[in-house]
Amino acid sequence: MGRGKFRIYLGSAPGVGKTYAMLSEGHRRVERGTDVVVAFVEHHNRPRTEVMLHGLEQVSRRELEYRGSVFTEMDVDAILARRPAVALVDELAHTNIPGSRNTKRWQDVEELLQAGIDVVSTVNIQHLESLGDVVETITGVRQRETVPDEVVRRADQIELVDMDPQALRRRMAHGNIYKSDKVDAALSNYFRPGNLTALRELALLWVADRVDEYLQEYRGEHNIRSTWQARERIVVGLTGGPEGRTLIRRAARLAEKGSGGEVLAVYIARSDGLTAASPKELALQRTLVEDLGGTFHHVIGDNIPDALLEFARGVNATQIVLGVSRRRSWQSVFSPGVSATVARESGPDLDVHIVTHDEAAKGRGLPVTRGARLGRPRIIWGWLTGVVGPALLAVLLNQVVPDLGLANDMLLFLTFTVAAALLGGLLPALASAAFGSLLLNYFFTPPLHEFTISDPKNIVAIAIFVGVAVSVASVVDLAARRTHQAARLRAESEILSFLAGSILRGETALDALLERVRETFAMESVALLERGTDVDPWTCAGSTGRDPVGRPEDADVDMPIGENMSLALTGRVLPAEDRRVLGAFAAQAAVVLDRQRLVDEAEEARRLIEGNQIRTALLAAVSHDLRTPLAGIKVAVTSLRADDVEWSEEDRADLLEGIEDGADRLDHLIGNLLDMSRLQTGTVVPIIRETDLDEVVPMALAGVPDDNVALDIPETLPMVAVDRGLLERAVANIVENAVTYNPAGESVLVSASTLGARIELRVADRGPGVPDEAKNRIFEPFQRYGDAPAGAGVGLGLAVARGFLEAMDGTLTAEDTPGGGLTMVITLPLKDGAPQASSS
Repeated sequence: MGRGKFRIYLGSAPGVGKTYAMLSEGHRRVERGTDVVVAFVEHHNRPRTEVMLHGLEQVSRRELEYRGSVFTEMDVDAILARRPAVALVDELAHTNIPGSRNTKRWQDVEELLQAGIDVVSTVNIQHLESLGDVVETITGVRQRETVPDEVVRRADQIELVDMDPQALRRRMAHGNIYKSDKVDAALSNYFRPGNLTALRELALLWVADRVDEYLQEYRGEHNIRSTWQARERIVVGLTGGPEGRTLIRRAARLAEKGSGGEVLAVYIARSDGLTAASPKELALQRTLVEDLGGTFHHVIGDNIPDALLEFARGVNATQIVLGVSRRRSWQSVFSPGVSATVARESGPDLDVHIVTHDEAAKGRGLPVTRGARLGRPRIIWGWLTGVVGPALLAVLLNQVVPDLGLANDMLLFLTFTVAAALLGGLLPALASAAFGSLLLNYFFTPPLHEFTISDPKNIVAIAIFVGVAVSVASVVDLAARRTHQAARLRAESEILSFLAGSILRGETALDALLERVRETFAMESVALLERGTDVDPWTCAGSTGRDPVGRPEDADVDMPIGENMSLALTGRVLPAEDRRVLGAFAAQAAVVLDRQRLVDEAEEARRLIEGNQIRTALLAAVSHDLRTPLAGIKVAVTSLRADDVEWSEEDRADLLEGIEDGADRLDHLIGNLLDMSRLQTGTVVPIIRETDLDEVVPMALAGVPDDNVALDIPETLPMVAVDRGLLERAVANIVENAVTYNPAGESVLVSASTLGARIELRVADRGPGVPDEAKNRIFEPFQRYGDAPAGAGVGLGLAVARGFLEAMDGTLTAEDTPGGGLTMVITLPLKDGAPQASSS
């Protein structure tokens, strides 16, 4: 029995019609004669959805009692016993009632699929597990019911059910989604246009990624190597040189010319030692490409053109961006270079852009880090030069210039011996010296064409030739080795210097450091493992790369750090000379891990201290500022209830007024406490709209006597982009604070004017003012400067006001009022950010 087929209708937001689409699919299959049942559908009392259930067989739900109430869930046993061809299952991310067969509904669906039953289901984009934090940031609502992304990705078909945000809001307003009493709240909160647009973008991008995965799978299964230009993918080939930044920016501009363009920067590292690139330059280029929205890739390959083309075709790239070679012109004699080779072998499906830059033809200038190990191509060329070269030279000298002289012949053969040493090292040079001496003996010393020498002087000459050839080859090889070693040490010192500097500056996180290790040594994965004691199992403190190991003994390279920590690498066995640098990386990884834990502990301690400070201040506020109005209310109520006193109407009115004033003070204090709590937990989500200041500010002054405030808000001011409710609360708090400290008989001036691309709202009082050193402190929670007047509150008004304004991209600062006093300056963004002429 095969596994059933799984189809999912993915909704961009609640109410877009995914359940309706699923039921429509059910009707279509019934019309084709397919056995379809409704396993579970939640129509939420939506009439059009409920109508779609007519004509479809529904499997009875299972009833479960939980905490004194009865709930219904999908009856998996009944569906398995019924064994339909297709089951319709709504709300894939639903969490089942305790006591159900499975914890989550997607687990129920998995059972049906395993039993060979096709399933059609629904889920909203906000319920995908990987998007939980993103959705919470956008909407302010944490989705508690989620489904793993992999469950949705495994579906045989995913169909996006989408709707324009304005059309969805109209559907909501018409009562097609929620009942009328919930419509206003939904439209002003979760179903705001910005929220719906962001959720729609998330859904489109997620489905696009899934389509891309399917395309890659199809190309792999059918061994399709040519590029399908579904969208522009631009691969940037990096060498680690300074020209890389120019190439990345050029690729980004190319990607911007088409919709959906993607930039992939790739660095090809050889597999025989430390990478040849500057780690500092590579780090800068990685940061740059990620800032521009691209991705950075590290690939291992000894043949750079082949590896680059293989990578480009593997990601279905359409263009490759390379720089003009930094090699000098004479070096092109030996090989055409990476750029020319890639351009020649790319084929018609890949466009190759060769970009000029300031480093062209100036030499590579990169540290050579391969030590004395020569690549296979150089060794082959060394042997060819040392063996084939003398043979061709012997033929040439015999046929063209037979009477050149033995001394000149020896010098020419010596040239090939030196060339063999430079290219292939000592062994090809020794072989060249031996072979050359035999050729000299056979072709150029009498008797000719015999391996004998009649003249003793020629014996001495050939012996000297062999000695000189071996000596020169040894010196040349030794010089080459010393040059390689010096370059390697230079590369090591650059790596260690950059590593130490970044660690001391605190710039490197553990994951970034482990990724640096992987790239530096061209490994597949790196893991930092630790354990408490020798008998405890190993745990992974951090890892990077593909399939990191869980035990040091499973790694290709194990670098112990102390007794209970180890750096484990997979990919290849490192040569001994690379372990010194690896040891430095391992020690730094342990330091970074310890520092990271210390930082986390310090941050936790800081939060605890702040929490204690707030709790202490809150207790003080409750014990005084909240109890004072409560005491007044209690006294007034007790007086009114007294049977032995006959209160006059005037006295009764005074007592009721006292109760009302106390209740207002309590309401104001509790409101500020709640607002501060929302700011502390980050749940303030402003609804930005175009607003006129002359409409909001007067409403904020409703609780202040008219003779205490002078208002100067020109009607010609441009509109601002703010949340009206938050701005009103902020201005009210600031004005009330100014009125509290303003002398009797003086008015607080509230004025507004434009300043560049923002509007400036100023609230000026004539009170005692605040010293410069205390101007920032007055915006902290529970802070009251100097001798605050009685009933001045708990010191939250300005803190709440600043928090609300910053949430709307505004600012709140304090300045001295000319002539004495304090001026609170509010800046707010204009609706379109365009500069305006100054007005007042």
